[in-house]
Amino acid sequence: MTDKSKVAEKTKEIAVNLLRGAGEDLRLPAAAPAVTYPLETLVPQVRQQTPAVGQRVTRPDGRLHGLGQTKYIDDLSFPGMLYAKIKRAGIASARIKRIDTRAAEAMPGVMAVLTGREIPVNSFGPSLQDQPVLADERVFHAGDGVAAVAAVTEQIALEALERIQVEYELLPAVFDPLTALQDDAPRVHPPKSNIYATKTIRKGDLEKGFAASDRIFEGRFRTQMVEHASLEPHAAIAQWDPNGRVTLWSTLGRITLGRVDIARTLKLAVNRVRIIATIVGGNFGGKNEITQEPVLALLSKKTGRPVKGVFTRGEGFVATTTRHPFVMEYKTGVTKDGRILARKVRLVLDGGAYCSWSETTLGKAAILSAGPYRIDNLLVEAFVVYTNKTMTGAMRGFGAPQVCFAYESHMDDMASALGLDPLDIRLLNVFDEGSLSPTGQVLQSVVARQSLLQAADRFGWREARP
Repeated sequence: MTDKSKVAEKTKEIAVNLLRGAGEDLRLPAAAPAVTYPLETLVPQVRQQTPAVGQRVTRPDGRLHGLGQTKYIDDLSFPGMLYAKIKRAGIASARIKRIDTRAAEAMPGVMAVLTGREIPVNSFGPSLQDQPVLADERVFHAGDGVAAVAAVTEQIALEALERIQVEYELLPAVFDPLTALQDDAPRVHPPKSNIYATKTIRKGDLEKGFAASDRIFEGRFRTQMVEHASLEPHAAIAQWDPNGRVTLWSTLGRITLGRVDIARTLKLAVNRVRIIATIVGGNFGGKNEITQEPVLALLSKKTGRPVKGVFTRGEGFVATTTRHPFVMEYKTGVTKDGRILARKVRLVLDGGAYCSWSETTLGKAAILSAGPYRIDNLLVEAFVVYTNKTMTGAMRGFGAPQVCFAYESHMDDMASALGLDPLDIRLLNVFDEGSLSPTGQVLQSVVARQSLLQAADRFGWREARP
Protein backbone atom coordinates (compact mmCIF):
# COMPACT_ATOMS: atom_id res chain seq x y z
CA MET A 1 0.00 0.00 0.00
CA THR A 2 1.40 3.41 -0.93
CA ASP A 3 1.91 6.19 1.57
CA LYS A 4 -0.86 8.13 -0.10
CA SER A 5 -3.29 5.22 0.34
CA LYS A 6 -2.27 4.83 3.97
CA VAL A 7 -2.99 8.48 4.67
CA ALA A 8 -6.41 8.23 2.98
CA GLU A 9 -7.28 5.08 4.94
CA LYS A 10 -6.25 6.73 8.19
CA THR A 11 -8.25 9.82 7.38
CA LYS A 12 -11.32 7.67 6.65
CA GLU A 13 -10.90 5.76 9.94
CA ILE A 14 -10.69 9.02 11.89
CA ALA A 15 -13.85 10.35 10.17
CA VAL A 16 -15.81 7.13 10.93
CA ASN A 17 -14.76 7.25 14.58
CA LEU A 18 -15.82 10.90 14.79
CA LEU A 19 -19.25 10.04 13.36
CA ARG A 20 -19.65 7.14 15.76
CA GLY A 21 -18.78 9.36 18.67
CA ALA A 22 -21.23 12.00 17.51
CA GLY A 23 -23.99 9.40 17.30
CA GLU A 24 -23.29 8.22 20.84
CA ASP A 25 -23.37 11.81 22.08
CA LEU A 26 -26.76 12.31 20.44
CA ARG A 27 -28.11 9.26 22.23
CA LEU A 28 -27.03 10.49 25.66
CA PRO A 29 -29.76 12.13 27.80
CA ALA A 30 -29.80 15.88 27.74
CA ALA A 31 -28.55 17.38 30.99
CA ALA A 32 -31.19 19.73 32.38
CA PRO A 33 -29.93 22.86 34.12
CA ALA A 34 -30.11 22.79 37.90
CA VAL A 35 -33.31 24.35 39.32
CA THR A 36 -33.74 25.56 42.87
CA TYR A 37 -37.12 24.66 44.37
CA PRO A 38 -39.62 25.93 45.32
CA LEU A 39 -40.13 28.12 42.32
CA GLU A 40 -41.54 31.57 42.89
CA THR A 41 -45.33 31.57 42.58
CA LEU A 42 -46.46 34.03 39.95
CA VAL A 43 -49.55 36.04 40.81
CA PRO A 44 -51.43 36.90 37.59
CA GLN A 45 -52.43 40.48 37.00
CA VAL A 46 -56.16 41.07 36.98
CA ARG A 47 -57.74 40.24 33.59
CA GLN A 48 -54.38 39.44 31.97
CA GLN A 49 -53.64 35.77 32.56
CA THR A 50 -57.33 34.77 32.83
CA PRO A 51 -59.12 37.38 30.70
CA ALA A 52 -62.48 35.56 30.74
CA VAL A 53 -62.97 35.89 34.51
CA GLY A 54 -65.36 38.69 35.29
CA GLN A 55 -66.09 39.32 31.62
CA ARG A 56 -69.06 38.66 29.39
CA VAL A 57 -68.02 35.88 27.03
CA THR A 58 -69.80 34.35 24.05
CA ARG A 59 -70.32 30.61 23.84
CA PRO A 60 -68.78 29.30 20.60
CA ASP A 61 -71.97 27.36 19.81
CA GLY A 62 -74.35 30.09 20.94
CA ARG A 63 -74.85 31.71 17.54
CA LEU A 64 -75.90 28.46 15.82
CA HIS A 65 -78.25 27.62 18.71
CA GLY A 66 -79.82 31.07 18.53
CA LEU A 67 -80.30 30.85 14.77
CA GLY A 68 -81.70 27.33 14.95
CA GLN A 69 -78.92 25.99 12.76
CA THR A 70 -77.40 23.49 15.21
CA LYS A 71 -77.34 19.97 13.77
CA TYR A 72 -78.79 17.38 16.13
CA ILE A 73 -79.10 13.70 15.27
CA ASP A 74 -82.62 14.01 13.90
CA ASP A 75 -81.28 16.66 11.50
CA LEU A 76 -78.77 14.19 10.02
CA SER A 77 -79.54 12.05 7.00
CA PHE A 78 -77.58 9.55 4.90
CA PRO A 79 -78.28 8.05 1.47
CA GLY A 80 -80.56 5.03 1.72
CA MET A 81 -81.22 5.59 5.42
CA LEU A 82 -83.91 3.52 7.13
CA TYR A 83 -85.99 4.31 10.21
CA ALA A 84 -86.26 2.06 13.26
CA LYS A 85 -89.04 1.61 15.79
CA ILE A 86 -89.16 -0.65 18.84
CA LYS A 87 -92.24 -2.54 20.03
CA ARG A 88 -92.73 -2.11 23.78
CA ALA A 89 -94.24 -4.82 25.97
CA GLY A 90 -96.82 -2.68 27.74
CA ILE A 91 -96.90 -5.34 30.50
CA ALA A 92 -95.04 -5.09 33.80
CA SER A 93 -94.18 -8.76 34.33
CA ALA A 94 -94.67 -11.68 31.96
CA ARG A 95 -93.04 -14.62 30.25
CA ILE A 96 -92.77 -14.38 26.47
CA LYS A 97 -94.29 -17.52 24.98
CA ARG A 98 -94.16 -16.61 21.29
CA ILE A 99 -93.23 -13.73 18.97
CA ASP A 100 -94.61 -13.87 15.41
CA THR A 101 -92.98 -11.33 13.08
CA ARG A 102 -94.05 -12.81 9.73
CA ALA A 103 -96.80 -10.30 8.98
CA ALA A 104 -94.47 -7.38 9.69
CA GLU A 105 -91.70 -8.85 7.55
CA ALA A 106 -94.09 -9.24 4.62
CA MET A 107 -95.06 -5.55 4.56
CA PRO A 108 -93.83 -3.47 1.62
CA GLY A 109 -91.16 -1.06 2.84
CA VAL A 110 -90.10 -3.18 5.83
CA MET A 111 -86.45 -4.06 5.33
CA ALA A 112 -85.68 -5.98 8.56
CA VAL A 113 -87.19 -7.18 11.83
CA LEU A 114 -85.11 -7.96 14.93
CA THR A 115 -85.88 -9.93 18.13
CA GLY A 116 -83.88 -10.55 21.27
CA ARG A 117 -82.76 -14.01 20.20
CA GLU A 118 -80.70 -12.48 17.38
CA ILE A 119 -78.62 -10.29 19.70
CA PRO A 120 -75.15 -11.83 20.28
CA VAL A 121 -74.97 -10.89 24.00
CA ASN A 122 -78.43 -9.84 25.09
CA SER A 123 -77.59 -7.98 28.30
CA PHE A 124 -76.01 -4.69 29.32
CA GLY A 125 -75.62 -2.26 32.20
CA PRO A 126 -72.99 0.09 33.65
CA SER A 127 -72.47 -2.09 36.76
CA LEU A 128 -74.72 -5.16 36.67
CA GLN A 129 -75.46 -6.52 33.21
CA ASP A 130 -79.07 -7.28 34.12
CA GLN A 131 -80.91 -5.43 31.33
CA PRO A 132 -81.78 -7.09 28.00
CA VAL A 133 -81.34 -5.11 24.79
CA LEU A 134 -84.63 -6.69 23.65
CA ALA A 135 -86.52 -9.01 25.99
CA ASP A 136 -86.54 -12.56 24.63
CA GLU A 137 -87.76 -14.72 27.55
CA ARG A 138 -89.10 -12.44 30.27
CA VAL A 139 -90.60 -8.97 30.44
CA PHE A 140 -89.62 -7.06 33.57
CA HIS A 141 -91.42 -3.74 33.04
CA ALA A 142 -93.81 -2.16 30.60
CA GLY A 143 -91.10 -0.29 28.70
CA ASP A 144 -89.15 -3.41 27.73
CA GLY A 145 -88.61 -3.70 23.99
CA VAL A 146 -89.57 -7.09 22.51
CA ALA A 147 -88.95 -6.52 18.77
CA ALA A 148 -87.66 -3.85 16.41
CA VAL A 149 -88.34 -2.91 12.80
CA ALA A 150 -86.35 -1.01 10.16
CA ALA A 151 -88.40 0.44 7.32
CA VAL A 152 -88.14 3.06 4.60
CA THR A 153 -90.36 5.47 6.58
CA GLU A 154 -91.27 5.93 10.23
CA GLN A 155 -94.95 5.43 9.41
CA ILE A 156 -94.34 2.03 7.84
CA ALA A 157 -92.16 1.03 10.80
CA LEU A 158 -94.94 1.96 13.23
CA GLU A 159 -97.53 0.03 11.23
CA ALA A 160 -95.22 -2.99 11.19
CA LEU A 161 -94.99 -2.94 14.99
CA GLU A 162 -98.77 -3.36 15.15
CA ARG A 163 -98.53 -6.51 13.06
CA ILE A 164 -96.00 -8.20 15.34
CA GLN A 165 -97.87 -10.70 17.50
CA VAL A 166 -96.52 -11.43 21.00
CA GLU A 167 -98.08 -14.03 23.29
CA TYR A 168 -97.47 -13.50 27.00
CA GLU A 169 -97.95 -15.49 30.18
CA LEU A 170 -98.69 -12.94 32.90
CA LEU A 171 -96.60 -13.17 36.08
CA PRO A 172 -96.97 -11.52 39.52
CA ALA A 173 -95.49 -8.03 39.76
CA VAL A 174 -94.33 -5.76 42.58
CA PHE A 175 -94.51 -1.96 42.39
CA ASP A 176 -93.79 -0.68 45.92
CA PRO A 177 -90.19 -0.77 47.21
CA LEU A 178 -91.26 -1.57 50.78
CA THR A 179 -93.33 -4.49 49.54
CA ALA A 180 -90.35 -5.64 47.45
CA LEU A 181 -88.32 -5.93 50.68
CA GLN A 182 -90.61 -8.61 52.09
CA ASP A 183 -89.62 -12.27 51.85
CA ASP A 184 -92.92 -13.28 50.22
CA ALA A 185 -92.86 -10.50 47.58
CA PRO A 186 -92.75 -11.54 43.90
CA ARG A 187 -89.15 -11.83 42.72
CA VAL A 188 -88.44 -9.49 39.85
CA HIS A 189 -85.38 -11.46 38.73
CA PRO A 190 -85.94 -14.91 40.19
CA PRO A 191 -84.45 -16.63 42.04
CA LYS A 192 -82.41 -13.62 43.21
CA SER A 193 -83.59 -11.44 46.08
CA ASN A 194 -85.15 -8.11 45.18
CA ILE A 195 -82.44 -6.45 47.32
CA TYR A 196 -79.38 -6.21 45.10
CA ALA A 197 -77.19 -3.62 46.85
CA THR A 198 -76.80 -2.39 50.43
CA LYS A 199 -74.74 0.21 52.29
CA THR A 200 -74.17 0.54 56.04
CA ILE A 201 -72.38 3.37 57.88
CA ARG A 202 -71.65 3.20 61.63
CA LYS A 203 -70.13 5.92 63.76
CA GLY A 204 -69.92 6.12 67.54
CA ASP A 205 -72.38 4.43 69.93
CA LEU A 206 -75.94 4.91 68.69
CA GLU A 207 -77.74 3.54 71.75
CA LYS A 208 -75.59 5.59 74.11
CA GLY A 209 -76.42 8.71 72.12
CA PHE A 210 -80.17 8.03 72.23
CA ALA A 211 -79.98 7.32 75.97
CA ALA A 212 -78.37 10.71 76.61
CA SER A 213 -80.95 12.58 74.52
CA ASP A 214 -83.74 14.70 76.03
CA ARG A 215 -86.03 14.27 73.02
CA ILE A 216 -86.24 11.71 70.21
CA PHE A 217 -87.90 12.59 66.92
CA GLU A 218 -88.93 10.22 64.14
CA GLY A 219 -90.14 10.92 60.62
CA ARG A 220 -90.70 9.19 57.29
CA PHE A 221 -90.21 10.99 53.98
CA ARG A 222 -90.83 9.85 50.41
CA THR A 223 -89.83 11.21 47.03
CA GLN A 224 -91.27 10.38 43.63
CA MET A 225 -89.92 9.11 40.32
CA VAL A 226 -88.77 11.94 38.03
CA GLU A 227 -88.09 11.87 34.28
CA HIS A 228 -85.35 14.10 32.85
CA ALA A 229 -87.48 15.17 29.84
CA SER A 230 -84.55 16.56 27.88
CA LEU A 231 -85.66 18.74 24.98
CA GLU A 232 -83.90 16.37 22.55
CA PRO A 233 -85.08 12.75 22.95
CA HIS A 234 -82.75 9.74 22.80
CA ALA A 235 -81.57 9.34 19.23
CA ALA A 236 -78.91 7.45 17.28
CA ILE A 237 -77.85 6.41 13.77
CA ALA A 238 -75.90 3.24 12.98
CA GLN A 239 -73.91 2.49 9.83
CA TRP A 240 -71.41 -0.27 8.95
CA ASP A 241 -68.43 0.06 6.66
CA PRO A 242 -67.19 -2.65 4.23
CA ASN A 243 -64.51 -3.71 6.74
CA GLY A 244 -67.03 -4.80 9.34
CA ARG A 245 -66.77 -1.75 11.60
CA VAL A 246 -69.82 0.05 12.91
CA THR A 247 -70.13 3.81 13.42
CA LEU A 248 -72.83 5.23 15.66
CA TRP A 249 -73.92 8.84 15.93
CA SER A 250 -75.47 8.97 19.40
CA THR A 251 -76.82 11.27 22.10
CA LEU A 252 -74.85 9.28 24.69
CA GLY A 253 -73.28 11.43 27.38
CA ARG A 254 -70.63 8.83 28.30
CA ILE A 255 -69.41 7.62 24.94
CA THR A 256 -66.41 5.67 26.29
CA LEU A 257 -68.55 3.54 28.60
CA GLY A 258 -71.21 3.25 25.92
CA ARG A 259 -68.66 2.04 23.39
CA VAL A 260 -67.58 -0.77 25.69
CA ASP A 261 -71.19 -1.78 26.36
CA ILE A 262 -72.09 -1.74 22.66
CA ALA A 263 -69.02 -3.79 21.74
CA ARG A 264 -69.96 -6.36 24.36
CA THR A 265 -73.57 -6.72 23.19
CA LEU A 266 -72.47 -7.03 19.55
CA LYS A 267 -69.60 -9.38 20.48
CA LEU A 268 -67.11 -7.14 18.71
CA ALA A 269 -63.66 -5.86 19.58
CA VAL A 270 -63.93 -2.35 21.00
CA ASN A 271 -61.73 -0.96 18.20
CA ARG A 272 -64.40 -2.01 15.68
CA VAL A 273 -66.99 0.27 17.29
CA ARG A 274 -66.85 4.01 16.70
CA ILE A 275 -69.15 6.46 18.45
CA ILE A 276 -69.49 10.03 17.24
CA ALA A 277 -70.76 12.32 19.99
CA THR A 278 -73.12 14.82 18.43
CA ILE A 279 -74.36 18.01 20.06
CA VAL A 280 -76.69 16.81 22.80
CA GLY A 281 -79.92 18.65 23.49
CA GLY A 282 -79.96 17.96 27.23
CA ASN A 283 -78.74 15.02 29.30
CA PHE A 284 -78.95 15.59 33.09
CA GLY A 285 -77.86 11.96 33.60
CA GLY A 286 -80.61 10.40 31.51
CA LYS A 287 -78.26 9.68 28.59
CA ASN A 288 -75.48 8.09 30.62
CA GLU A 289 -76.02 4.60 29.22
CA ILE A 290 -76.94 2.91 25.96
CA THR A 291 -80.55 2.28 24.96
CA GLN A 292 -81.29 1.48 21.32
CA GLU A 293 -77.75 1.63 19.90
CA PRO A 294 -77.18 -2.17 19.66
CA VAL A 295 -80.62 -2.59 18.06
CA LEU A 296 -79.84 0.00 15.39
CA ALA A 297 -76.43 -1.53 14.77
CA LEU A 298 -77.90 -5.00 14.17
CA LEU A 299 -80.70 -3.67 11.96
CA SER A 300 -78.10 -1.78 9.94
CA LYS A 301 -76.00 -4.93 9.60
CA LYS A 302 -79.02 -6.97 8.42
CA THR A 303 -80.03 -4.39 5.81
CA GLY A 304 -76.64 -3.05 4.76
CA ARG A 305 -78.00 0.47 5.13
CA PRO A 306 -77.77 3.25 7.75
CA VAL A 307 -80.57 3.11 10.33
CA LYS A 308 -81.87 5.97 12.47
CA GLY A 309 -83.87 5.66 15.69
CA VAL A 310 -85.46 8.56 17.58
CA PHE A 311 -87.50 7.94 20.73
CA THR A 312 -90.91 9.51 21.15
CA ARG A 313 -91.58 11.47 24.32
CA GLY A 314 -93.66 8.56 25.57
CA GLU A 315 -90.78 6.15 25.06
CA GLY A 316 -88.54 8.48 27.03
CA PHE A 317 -90.88 8.13 30.01
CA VAL A 318 -91.30 4.34 29.93
CA ALA A 319 -88.06 3.05 28.42
CA THR A 320 -85.25 5.25 29.77
CA THR A 321 -83.86 5.81 33.26
CA THR A 322 -85.51 8.09 35.83
CA ARG A 323 -84.62 9.51 39.25
CA HIS A 324 -84.90 6.99 42.10
CA PRO A 325 -87.94 7.23 44.36
CA PHE A 326 -86.77 7.05 48.01
CA VAL A 327 -88.43 5.99 51.24
CA MET A 328 -86.43 7.61 54.08
CA GLU A 329 -86.91 6.99 57.81
CA TYR A 330 -85.14 9.25 60.31
CA LYS A 331 -84.79 8.87 64.07
CA THR A 332 -82.86 11.64 65.85
CA GLY A 333 -81.98 12.20 69.49
CA VAL A 334 -81.37 15.81 70.64
CA THR A 335 -80.76 17.82 73.78
CA LYS A 336 -83.28 20.42 74.99
CA ASP A 337 -81.44 23.18 73.16
CA GLY A 338 -81.40 21.22 69.88
CA ARG A 339 -77.90 19.67 69.81
CA ILE A 340 -77.99 16.38 67.85
CA LEU A 341 -76.56 13.48 69.85
CA ALA A 342 -77.62 10.50 67.72
CA ARG A 343 -79.26 9.76 64.40
CA LYS A 344 -80.48 6.57 62.72
CA VAL A 345 -81.33 6.61 59.00
CA ARG A 346 -82.95 3.90 56.91
CA LEU A 347 -83.12 4.38 53.14
CA VAL A 348 -85.00 2.21 50.65
CA LEU A 349 -84.36 3.06 47.00
CA ASP A 350 -86.75 1.95 44.27
CA GLY A 351 -84.38 0.74 41.56
CA GLY A 352 -87.06 -0.20 39.06
CA ALA A 353 -86.56 -3.22 36.83
CA TYR A 354 -82.77 -2.94 36.37
CA CYS A 355 -79.69 -1.80 38.28
CA SER A 356 -78.35 0.92 35.95
CA TRP A 357 -76.49 3.43 38.22
CA SER A 358 -78.29 2.39 41.41
CA GLU A 359 -75.16 1.23 43.23
CA THR A 360 -73.55 4.65 42.78
CA THR A 361 -76.75 6.42 43.82
CA LEU A 362 -77.07 4.22 46.90
CA GLY A 363 -73.54 4.98 48.09
CA LYS A 364 -73.81 8.73 47.65
CA ALA A 365 -77.23 8.87 49.28
CA ALA A 366 -76.04 6.88 52.31
CA ILE A 367 -72.95 9.04 52.84
CA LEU A 368 -74.92 12.29 52.54
CA SER A 369 -78.07 11.18 54.39
CA ALA A 370 -77.00 12.53 57.81
CA GLY A 371 -76.78 16.03 56.39
CA PRO A 372 -74.03 18.66 56.88
CA TYR A 373 -74.22 18.30 60.66
CA ARG A 374 -71.87 17.13 63.41
CA ILE A 375 -73.30 13.84 64.67
CA ASP A 376 -71.07 11.69 66.87
CA ASN A 377 -73.38 8.67 66.98
CA LEU A 378 -74.80 7.57 63.66
CA LEU A 379 -76.19 4.52 61.91
CA VAL A 380 -77.20 4.53 58.22
CA GLU A 381 -78.73 1.45 56.61
CA ALA A 382 -79.52 1.73 52.89
CA PHE A 383 -81.03 -0.74 50.43
CA VAL A 384 -81.89 -0.65 46.74
CA VAL A 385 -84.54 -3.05 45.45
CA TYR A 386 -85.93 -4.26 42.15
CA THR A 387 -89.54 -3.44 41.24
CA ASN A 388 -91.46 -3.99 37.99
CA LYS A 389 -91.31 -0.31 37.12
CA THR A 390 -89.32 1.87 34.74
CA MET A 391 -85.65 1.51 35.63
CA THR A 392 -84.03 4.24 37.67
CA GLY A 393 -80.51 5.51 37.10
CA ALA A 394 -78.40 8.63 36.89
CA MET A 395 -79.97 12.02 37.42
CA ARG A 396 -78.37 15.23 38.64
CA GLY A 397 -77.22 14.72 42.23
CA PHE A 398 -77.19 10.88 42.29
CA GLY A 399 -79.30 10.53 45.45
CA ALA A 400 -78.31 13.81 47.11
CA PRO A 401 -81.54 15.77 46.40
CA GLN A 402 -83.74 13.07 47.92
CA VAL A 403 -81.90 12.81 51.25
CA CYS A 404 -81.46 16.60 51.40
CA PHE A 405 -85.24 16.97 51.27
CA ALA A 406 -85.56 14.44 54.11
CA TYR A 407 -82.92 15.66 56.56
CA GLU A 408 -83.79 19.34 56.13
CA SER A 409 -87.51 18.64 56.55
CA HIS A 410 -86.59 16.64 59.67
CA MET A 411 -84.57 19.59 61.00
CA ASP A 412 -87.53 21.93 60.48
CA ASP A 413 -89.87 19.49 62.27
CA MET A 414 -87.51 19.29 65.26
CA ALA A 415 -87.02 23.06 65.41
CA SER A 416 -90.79 23.59 65.42
CA ALA A 417 -91.35 21.03 68.21
CA LEU A 418 -88.53 22.50 70.33
CA GLY A 419 -89.63 26.09 69.76
CA LEU A 420 -86.32 26.98 68.07
CA ASP A 421 -85.54 29.15 65.10
CA PRO A 422 -84.80 26.84 62.11
CA LEU A 423 -81.62 28.83 61.48
CA ASP A 424 -80.40 28.50 65.06
CA ILE A 425 -80.78 24.71 65.20
CA ARG A 426 -78.71 24.48 62.03
CA LEU A 427 -76.01 26.85 63.29
CA LEU A 428 -75.80 24.77 66.47
CA ASN A 429 -75.11 21.54 64.58
CA VAL A 430 -73.54 22.50 61.25
CA PHE A 431 -70.09 21.31 60.18
CA ASP A 432 -67.09 23.47 61.12
CA GLU A 433 -63.45 23.36 60.08
CA GLY A 434 -62.02 19.95 61.05
CA SER A 435 -65.40 18.25 61.59
CA LEU A 436 -65.61 14.54 60.78
CA SER A 437 -67.93 13.34 58.02
CA PRO A 438 -70.09 10.23 58.59
CA THR A 439 -67.31 8.11 57.04
CA GLY A 440 -64.54 9.69 59.15
CA GLN A 441 -63.17 12.18 56.62
CA VAL A 442 -61.63 15.29 58.21
CA LEU A 443 -63.32 18.21 56.46
CA GLN A 444 -61.29 21.22 55.36
CA SER A 445 -62.18 24.65 53.99
CA VAL A 446 -65.64 24.38 55.57
CA VAL A 447 -67.77 27.51 55.12
CA ALA A 448 -71.23 26.09 55.84
CA ARG A 449 -71.74 28.35 58.87
CA GLN A 450 -70.61 31.45 56.99
CA SER A 451 -72.87 30.53 54.06
CA LEU A 452 -75.88 30.16 56.34
CA LEU A 453 -75.22 33.50 58.04
CA GLN A 454 -74.63 35.32 54.76
CA ALA A 455 -77.77 33.86 53.19
CA ALA A 456 -79.83 34.72 56.29
CA ASP A 457 -78.48 38.27 56.24
CA ARG A 458 -79.23 38.82 52.57
CA PHE A 459 -82.66 37.28 52.91
CA GLY A 460 -83.43 39.36 56.00
CA TRP A 461 -84.26 36.21 57.97
CA ARG A 462 -84.13 37.72 61.44
CA GLU A 463 -86.28 40.65 60.42
CA ALA A 464 -88.79 38.44 58.65
CA ARG A 465 -89.27 36.15 61.67
CA PRO A 466 -92.22 37.04 63.99
